[in-house]
Amino acid sequence: MKTVPVRAVQVGEPDGAPASEPPGWSLRWLVVAPHRIGFFAAACMLAVSALWWGTALLSRAAGHELPWAVAPPAAHALLMGLGFTPLFIAGFLFTAGPKWLGEPAVDARMLCRPILLMLAGWCIVLPGLHLAAPWAAAGMVLVAGGWSRLCWRFLAILRASRVPDRSHAQVVATACMVGAVTMWVVVGALAGSDLTLLRAATQVALWCFVATVFVAVSHRMIPFFSASALPALDAWRPMWLLWTMVAALWGEAFAAVAALGWGPLPFWMRGMQAAIELPVAVLLLWLALRWGVVQSLKIRMLAMLHAGFLWLGLAYALSALSHALMATTAGELSLGLAPMHALTMGYLGATLLAMATRVSSGHSGRSLAADNTAWAMYWVLQAAVVLRVVAALWEAGSMGVTLLAVLAWTTATVAWALRYGRWFVRPRVDGRPG
Repeated sequence: MKTVPVRAVQVGEPDGAPASEPPGWSLRWLVVAPHRIGFFAAACMLAVSALWWGTALLSRAAGHELPWAVAPPAAHALLMGLGFTPLFIAGFLFTAGPKWLGEPAVDARMLCRPILLMLAGWCIVLPGLHLAAPWAAAGMVLVAGGWSRLCWRFLAILRASRVPDRSHAQVVATACMVGAVTMWVVVGALAGSDLTLLRAATQVALWCFVATVFVAVSHRMIPFFSASALPALDAWRPMWLLWTMVAALWGEAFAAVAALGWGPLPFWMRGMQAAIELPVAVLLLWLALRWGVVQSLKIRMLAMLHAGFLWLGLAYALSALSHALMATTAGELSLGLAPMHALTMGYLGATLLAMATRVSSGHSGRSLAADNTAWAMYWVLQAAVVLRVVAALWEAGSMGVTLLAVLAWTTATVAWALRYGRWFVRPRVDGRPG
């Protein structure tokens, strides 16, 4: 294979120019490496999800509400929580997981059928959310089946491993199995038109599956990346930090399900929730400083990861304040959806974009430096997060600001999908395999 020359760029270079793309493209390149097929499918779902929700909100603002077979907030939570994120997780998991566990690389062709099942399922779920809930349930059978197969394959790698430290992989595997269970619960909820069960399943999936996977990856990778790029920092990541963060996330899932199952929680329980969330917020914000969020600003790619993690601490701080307000005002005041969007769009969205950009760049033979295009996409996404949090806090201008947030989110995610999606169907620019 012909080698394409690439301009050398140091990791710390702020805006290294991307290498020229090799000519031609083919879908066969998707099965060359696990991240290719996982990220390509995820990029498609990411763009479709953003365009779908943007269209729904614009139609509502124009006075033309779309038909809904499932309540819009529940449909939004389902697609945004379980649509594209598990596919990104699959691409990352079967790329990094075998390295963590000292096992051979995974043949990407083994992932084709379950990922195609999931994509086919979402193609049925999406119209079903508008036309008929049982139709959406039928699509979720394919999604849950595909994800369950992926979980089983990762468990096989985990069981075969003999490396001493398997803690992060075990946390991720447990979270992924919880995700599979919640997907099957969603099938039943949609089939039975049980909105409460659907909302409970998506809440458990958010906290115990998606957020838990991201926290485990953050705990393992952010200190490692920071120490590698900045010698003044150490890869400090004691395991008690991981267990504390996971416990905090699962506690939020319990509170969310309790509120759905038994109605509004008593104000003393909201006060207890705030009393737990506040020290967690302080711990996470301190951890962001300890891991080098300030020092990371010298290196764009590293700063993207650190800024994403910072949102986790901010989300807990906003949540503590919101629950304290609810406890002291008999539920009349709260911060609404501001804490939720700080978590989902801020921590999960920014971390996903940063990590996927890093993996896509490194495994395509390009520099790990974030160029101007990647940097611009990231900060458009950050603008979307800030706008959405402001919209939750500012009732008078919430619709207009929300539309601006959706526009920024759609711009960033669709641009990412278009740019990096092309990389997954082309050979590496350095001519190496993978």
